[in-house]
Amino acid sequence: MQQSLARSFVVGFDLDLTLADPRAGIARIYREVSERTGVHIDVDLVVSRLGPPLEWEMGQWFPPERVDEAAALYRSLYQLAIPVTTELPGAREAVAAVHRLGGRVVVITAKHAPSAEATLRHLGIEADEVVGRRWAEGKGDALRERGGVVYVGDHPGDVRAARAADAVAVGVRTGGVEPEGADVLLDDLTSFPAWLDGYVLDARLRALDAGLRELGGVVVAFSGGADSAFLLAAAVRALGADAVVAATAVSSSLPAAELAAARAFAAGLGVRHVTPATEEMSRDGYQANAGNRCYFCKAELVDVLGPLAAAEGKAFVVTGTNADDAADDFRPGIRAAAERGARTPLLDAGFTKAQVRAASRRWGLSTWDKPAAACLSSRVAYGVRITPKRLARVEAAEAALREALAAADIPVRDLRVRDLGDHARIEVDREHVPAVAASAACVEAVAAAGFGRVEVDTQGFRSGSMNELLR
Repeated sequence: MQQSLARSFVVGFDLDLTLADPRAGIARIYREVSERTGVHIDVDLVVSRLGPPLEWEMGQWFPPERVDEAAALYRSLYQLAIPVTTELPGAREAVAAVHRLGGRVVVITAKHAPSAEATLRHLGIEADEVVGRRWAEGKGDALRERGGVVYVGDHPGDVRAARAADAVAVGVRTGGVEPEGADVLLDDLTSFPAWLDGYVLDARLRALDAGLRELGGVVVAFSGGADSAFLLAAAVRALGADAVVAATAVSSSLPAAELAAARAFAAGLGVRHVTPATEEMSRDGYQANAGNRCYFCKAELVDVLGPLAAAEGKAFVVTGTNADDAADDFRPGIRAAAERGARTPLLDAGFTKAQVRAASRRWGLSTWDKPAAACLSSRVAYGVRITPKRLARVEAAEAALREALAAADIPVRDLRVRDLGDHARIEVDREHVPAVAASAACVEAVAAAGFGRVEVDTQGFRSGSMNELLR
């Protein structure tokens, strides 16, 4: 299947013997139905072939005129089954994997919807929607109506459901019948998250490639970070190096080390690399450093790169904005770029930060595990005026801190020196906070760059910590 999984998508799951094992409870109910009606039911046979609609099963034991009565009695007794229903291996993790990737989970089952919902509550499994009283192609109709791209089940009828919806059929061998004909066959749901990760990544890579081909020639706003580096590599793969220009904006907010790394990366791809100067520091809104500072920065960037793209004969400026960036409701820079016509291929294809890193690693890009490296101005507390001197002090403090950490053999990956106006705050990976706090050399290295007082953040490093002050 070549489905598009840009941004959001829907995965359907069967319930009984896919997510839940209700056999003990269902046996209990059938015994009660048999006792109350006086009709013999081979309970062991019934629980060996779960999957078909309840009315079909009742029709094997009751005359046609009594089927509806027997089915209604069964449903009225279903609360007897719920306490002894158990979660199948990997069920909760499988549902969580869909949500982690931005998808929706729809449980589509032959079971009565209220009974299915009660079962899911008992198991602590969170579905976005439950559709009941559907079987085989009827399940497929429900999945297709919701735009489902995958259906997971344990029965051949579930494979038919996926086929009816033109979705990928994932079969699990946890039922009593082999789900023959499934596109993917798993022993149980424990391996589903890994399969889904690969499936979604492949689909989004196809969507990214198609989106870039539609754009034609592009100028990539290339900071040298993991996102823009992956986008640059993807553009070269889709369009060829001649159709792509990498543009790294040079200003006092760019750490000097980042420029050299960006230049080397672009050269490795055979891409023309340009380094236009940007003057965000001349914009009053940027210097004022209110909560919308990033708006003025991105506005300056795209205002510079737009004419450059026209001069280079490229149709669009593209940025490395990803789906995680857009999920944050405080991203004025994204708005500024969009207002100026910049495109966001990673976002359009649904790429999360984790998927950018996974795809970069698959392609052998050196940036796949590069720590986040926001501009130097992001270290300065909102309301504290941005100046070249202040940014140079932050850059020097971080360089000195890295040297001190190396000397102390503290293997920090992510760090920031936050300029809070009258003092500095060190952020490092949370597990290394105690060691850094106990290191006089680390604190003194930051102070020597020009900060009168230095503290270590006990919460550890986190991107966007300055935004916490705004909220």
